[in-house]
Amino acid sequence: MEQQMSPHKRRVRYKGTHPRNYYEKYKELQPEKYADTVEKVKRKGGTPAGMHISICVNEILEFLQIRPGQVGMDATLGYGGHTLEMLKCLEHQGHIYATDVDPIESEKTRQRLEKLGYGEEILTIKQMNYAQIDELAAQYGPFDFVLADLGVSSMQIDNPQRGFSYKAEGPLDLRMNPTQGISAAERLKRISEEEFAGMLVENSDEPYAEEIARAVVQEIRRGRAVDTTGRLHEVIGQALSFLPAAEQKEAVKKSSARTFQALRIDVNNEFEALHRFLEKLPDALAPGGRAAILTFHSGEDKLVKKSFKQFFKENVYSDIARDVIRPSARECAQNPRAKSTKMRWAIRS
Repeated sequence: MEQQMSPHKRRVRYKGTHPRNYYEKYKELQPEKYADTVEKVKRKGGTPAGMHISICVNEILEFLQIRPGQVGMDATLGYGGHTLEMLKCLEHQGHIYATDVDPIESEKTRQRLEKLGYGEEILTIKQMNYAQIDELAAQYGPFDFVLADLGVSSMQIDNPQRGFSYKAEGPLDLRMNPTQGISAAERLKRISEEEFAGMLVENSDEPYAEEIARAVVQEIRRGRAVDTTGRLHEVIGQALSFLPAAEQKEAVKKSSARTFQALRIDVNNEFEALHRFLEKLPDALAPGGRAAILTFHSGEDKLVKKSFKQFFKENVYSDIARDVIRPSARECAQNPRAKSTKMRWAIRS
């Protein structure tokens, strides 16, 4: 009997000089093989597909003052860019414990850092929420330094299968851990106009919250699914069709970005997790221990500022940042995703 051979499939290659499809950017997705391509994308102010460019690295290292032999925590591992720079400061003496709820990206990062010479002897990665910092500190702490970068990693935003952005068609998921909780699409099926509008205001200061909430909920009640990134973007466009034509395109883009942010915060319980993390942070720090937090929107920054001020008044922290630290103009030009970043810090008494 003649054996059936499956047809050979060629890898999807670049179409033209500016590929738009995530999976066509195979060179950017293999930085170790195509370093020149990756550097070219960075020089143009872009973030290569599947990669994340760390923000405020110099400012973070200058504040944390990491020394060989110390024990620290990276509360939000992500691509591991900050982790790598902190590991270098330890000079293979000491340890970093890193947490991340994303099982997909954290495993990629573990392998990447291991290849660079940072294995289990100096780096321990736990798939857990940073709100569980007390559990980690009880076992491995107290920590000399803690970093929390609250931004969504570019790898998540750029991958259409994760549903974090309206710019690429994909399932409306938005979960950091796709195996837990419900997707944004499922969340929308159960939500009322009033609750959705409140979420949009609370999580992203959306000026057209009522109009968007009404349009989305009514579409779903009519039996028209809103379960992909493109579909939600389309309905937002319909909701804002009353705006003058000259303003409409830009307004829809900004409202879509804010709507996706609001849904992401909601399905991942981000504000609740941040609140728990901030409450537990002082007890996880050693005397004189330093904590730095990067935030990316006003809701996060308000929570951090309030917590740091309160603990400073109670003499739990000996010092805190009086003003936010922002990335330099040069960094923002090289990495547009840095523009909304704010850094605050605190030192344990």
